[in-house]
Amino acid sequence: MGIPFQLQAQQGLQQGRAILSETKIMIKKESSPSEPAGGQPTKNTSNPLKPAMPAAAKVNAMVGNRTWFGGLFNGSGKRRQVNAEKNFEMTPIQEQRLQKLKDRLNIPYDETRPDHLESLKTLWKVSFPDTKLTGLVSEQWKDMGWQGSNPATDFRGSGFVSLENLLFFSRRYPAAFQRLLLKTQGLRAQWEYPFAVAGVNISHMLIQLLELNSARPKYLPGINFVRMLSEHEEAFDILYCIAFEMMDAQWLAMRASYMQFNDVLEATKAQLERELSLEDLHRIQDLPAYNLLFK
Repeated sequence: MGIPFQLQAQQGLQQGRAILSETKIMIKKESSPSEPAGGQPTKNTSNPLKPAMPAAAKVNAMVGNRTWFGGLFNGSGKRRQVNAEKNFEMTPIQEQRLQKLKDRLNIPYDETRPDHLESLKTLWKVSFPDTKLTGLVSEQWKDMGWQGSNPATDFRGSGFVSLENLLFFSRRYPAAFQRLLLKTQGLRAQWEYPFAVAGVNISHMLIQLLELNSARPKYLPGINFVRMLSEHEEAFDILYCIAFEMMDAQWLAMRASYMQFNDVLEATKAQLERELSLEDLHRIQDLPAYNLLFK
């Protein structure tokens, strides 16, 4: 059984390489600016996209309620964040779970570890159950949206947790995972975002937004996330799935194509920051975008 969206025509391959030479989907890592970036754009010839919307209109493509968007960036919003930080004290269970999560973030992907290799094989099996993987280094990986024939090079941006996130998504919400992997809903671009590399970018974006590289969060998104850990130890992994859904929804709302991926990711981050700054957030299910997982 073949895998949808392969770049089969020679003309399509040449066009894809041209796009890749002009733009990259960056995995932003402040301490290592030389990290690899990009991924194979996925060509969709069955449902070409309408022309991309003007940049000035992109702000209006935000998914969900935008009525209090400005509050996060004006003076009152900033004061609200500072006051929240001063009044916030972590409980022992929050400290324990946050530290456990941070320990996960410090694990690099290691090609010499059998458990890491097995996790990568499992990701292929759950993604394309009817297609046999020919090897851990294979051109087949590009069909999932990896940069090249060896996914290990893409994990350097966020480590093993980015593979864990993809696996969690595939197991906990298999229907949603397959829908995004195969791009089965919505009016799609001729050149789609590469699924796997997008996932690595989302892992990195969450780490930054939630201040997981800091001793403790100072702003509402990170503080509210720690509160969610009290209710659900898997809050980070579930939030990753929600963020992936949000990103795909933004992609469709903005009528984006491959070269607009960074704009889509920034719009997704802004929306997620708004939702995580809502008052009275205690459970991951309280996020407005949570229901995207079940559409």
